[in-house]
Amino acid sequence: MIENRKALDIFCHCVLTLGMLLVSFPLILMVLAATHRADVALPGPVSLVPDAYLWENLVRVMTRAEGGLTVPLSRTLFNSFVMAMVICVGKIVISVLSAFAIVYFRFPLRRTGFVLIFATLMLPVEVRIFPTVEVISRLDMINSYGGLTVPLIASATSTFLLRQFYLSLPVELAEAARVDGAGPMRFLFDIVLPLTRTTLASLFVVNFIYGWNQYLWPLLVSHDPAMSTAVIAIKGMLGEGAINWPLVMAGTLLTLLPPLAVVIGMQRWFVKGLVDSEK
Repeated sequence: MIENRKALDIFCHCVLTLGMLLVSFPLILMVLAATHRADVALPGPVSLVPDAYLWENLVRVMTRAEGGLTVPLSRTLFNSFVMAMVICVGKIVISVLSAFAIVYFRFPLRRTGFVLIFATLMLPVEVRIFPTVEVISRLDMINSYGGLTVPLIASATSTFLLRQFYLSLPVELAEAARVDGAGPMRFLFDIVLPLTRTTLASLFVVNFIYGWNQYLWPLLVSHDPAMSTAVIAIKGMLGEGAINWPLVMAGTLLTLLPPLAVVIGMQRWFVKGLVDSEK
């Protein structure tokens, strides 16, 4: 049977285009709403014809407290960036060291330690979030960057993925490094980490988005508006009464840009890291 490749290609492109439109339509609507004049209430559904007030709305939400906010959105964007970077870098550093120790060191209860780390994957966040809030409160870390980031730094998922990657490396690499007189840390920094670059890049993207999109945890430990995050600020911009949708959409657009820039900037390494982790 001769397969009709042309018809199949047309069908696949139609399905792909339809899916792309369905996924991107809310984003297109967000950008269009952000271009309209903020001082005029929208009479009904958002017009699909763009206006010329996008830059004015972006500057306004970055420099002034709008809606139900008491601080400009720029302050909350900075808090979100600090939170996402600390969580991301912290997760990677701790996961690299813990996975390296589990794979290349021999010490008592090594397997038990890994099983305990792996078991935390089975524990829902909601089960441990209120005890964690109590601990953070007793340590006087409410309304601080430490309270926002420290409880979220440890990652069983990253540790597990890096352990699996380290186990796939040839044993001869460690033996050759030992023969050449390289210590454990030199073996880690000169041989293991360069081979793990794509996996670390994919973990960076995933963990940055995880830290940036946090909503429940910052809501519980940051009561000061100056320590709030951008995701919570968007909810605060809705306020009470009439909602200024052009400004809300402008704030949403600004909140979307940092994770989008990380994904686009590291796309090649991110995809390669995911493909390598499946081999």
